Amino acid sequence: MPKIGNISNTKKIIDDNSFFIKKKFGQNFLTDQNILNKIVDTALLDKDTDVIEIGPGLGALTEIIASKCNRLLCYEIDSDLIPILKNNLSEYSNVEIINNDVLKCDVNKDIDTYFKDSKRVALISNLPYYITTPIILGLLEATDKIKTYVMMMQEEVADRICSKPAVKDYNALSIAVQYRCKATKEIRVPRTVFVPQPNVDSAVIRLTLHEDKPYNPKDEALFFKLVRGAFAQRRKTLANNLSLMGYSKEYIYNALEALGYDKSIRSEALDVSDFVRLSDWLGDNK
Repeated sequence: MPKIGNISNTKKIIDDNSFFIKKKFGQNFLTDQNILNKIVDTALLDKDTDVIEIGPGLGALTEIIASKCNRLLCYEIDSDLIPILKNNLSEYSNVEIINNDVLKCDVNKDIDTYFKDSKRVALISNLPYYITTPIILGLLEATDKIKTYVMMMQEEVADRICSKPAVKDYNALSIAVQYRCKATKEIRVPRTVFVPQPNVDSAVIRLTLHEDKPYNPKDEALFFKLVRGAFAQRRKTLANNLSLMGYSKEYIYNALEALGYDKSIRSEALDVSDFVRLSDWLGDNK
């Protein structure tokens, strides 16, 4: 079977199947074989690894994954792509395709169903730009069985996820992801290697789930609520943002003073452990 991952084959598959690219699903097909291989290499797959792929599209990335992993479970929302995928991946007996929106699926249950006695589960995906954040946060909240995430996304979002305190890209998403994972930016992907070509460049990040939780807030729900509220308005101080959540300024100033922070500190100056300390103080001093 010829490799799917190049421009001529991608266009031929689209034409031969009379397939219409759907903007509503964020469909941009990667056509550079070298980048496809690099994405899979970043996941460090072996024959003991089971893999989840979201949005396999025409199967360019999928066939490389299938050749290197134990079992592969794909979530594809577009029913028009299912027969194309099955045809392109017909030689691989280790691939299961679910025709559904991953946001509506119980991924944790599917892992138990399709990956019985799994030694390691990884996720590899070219994520649709429009639902990148809900997918990442949804999966991190839903399961701790996926140990490695290798995902391509809009470069701006990748920078945000991997950024550190005091950097302009740093925000609530950075903290929420880094609370559960180590995040690193691995590959920059130019817009020119996609069909159709998007308006922005992409990047591949790697998330490695913390084996031993380094952060243990007393009230995790309060921690996440605090993180979201702290970045509600970027130009405001932390105290001003938290006051929008219903806390009095005096109460917030007392918390900051007790924890050794200046009352004019901005949210982007705090790291994950700082927000854990702050949420614990607020929880203990209601």
